[in-house]
Amino acid sequence: MASRPSWDGFLRFNLISVPVKAYSAAAPGGGKIGFHLIHKKCHSPIRYQKVCPIHGEVNKDEIVSGYEFTKGKYVIIEPGELDKLRTENDKTITIDVFVRPDELDPLYFSGRTYYLLPDGRVAEEPYAVLQRVMEQENRYGIAQVVFAGRGQVVAVRPAGRLLAMSMLSYADQVKKPAAFEDDLPRRDVPAQELKLARTLIEASTTQDFDFERYKDAYTTQLVKLLEAKAKGKKIVAARSQEAPAVINLMDALRQSLHQAQRNGSGKGRAPKKAPRHKPARPSGRRRTG
Repeated sequence: MASRPSWDGFLRFNLISVPVKAYSAAAPGGGKIGFHLIHKKCHSPIRYQKVCPIHGEVNKDEIVSGYEFTKGKYVIIEPGELDKLRTENDKTITIDVFVRPDELDPLYFSGRTYYLLPDGRVAEEPYAVLQRVMEQENRYGIAQVVFAGRGQVVAVRPAGRLLAMSMLSYADQVKKPAAFEDDLPRRDVPAQELKLARTLIEASTTQDFDFERYKDAYTTQLVKLLEAKAKGKKIVAARSQEAPAVINLMDALRQSLHQAQRNGSGKGRAPKKAPRHKPARPSGRRRTG
């Protein structure tokens, strides 16, 4: 567990108030490999300077925050003025309502999650009660909190024996599907294709899903590339993959179903790559998606 929490305060629901600390659920590094920008000729790092168009380069203590309220005109905001906007609720995760998980569209999850742990022995019992009931009743708490200087709406949910806080986007920060539906033509779907697709999905549905089997293959290969380059080895380009063959949809459904049933993908095994088929090109218009 991280030695320092990302946030500490209270988890509150009605009159229940539980002191908690929040720890980031993201692993250190987040699987990202950072690249520096360097000069191609001498490999010196590129530096970025803070420059005023009138006075040239400026020091950090000469820079303040400003809001452009009209073109070229700014209101200067002092740190103390922002502090005056804070209230006692800034240190509180206030649960407003509880919902069933399927009522919260995953579209709103913004990607950051924090584990909430009880802060002190006095917090352990109310924390355990709240976690146990939310787990047994399969409920998420929708709450608001000020986090990293911003007002956030979050989902508080059971995660193993813990409670986790996942950041959500506000409704007006997410584009709804309806904004794109006019670009999608309506089509009648043949019943036979629907039946085959339904059977394929059923055959490919696992009862013991294990997310651990998914690995970041790209980053692994990138690390190998960097290590090889550092040792002065010559890099040989991997053979490019052929574009998948275009086949009739009904044939694709039948072959995919046969492959799924043969591999037993419904038993939780990782799906295998479908074999390449090179049938005669179907007559009429080619399907590309």
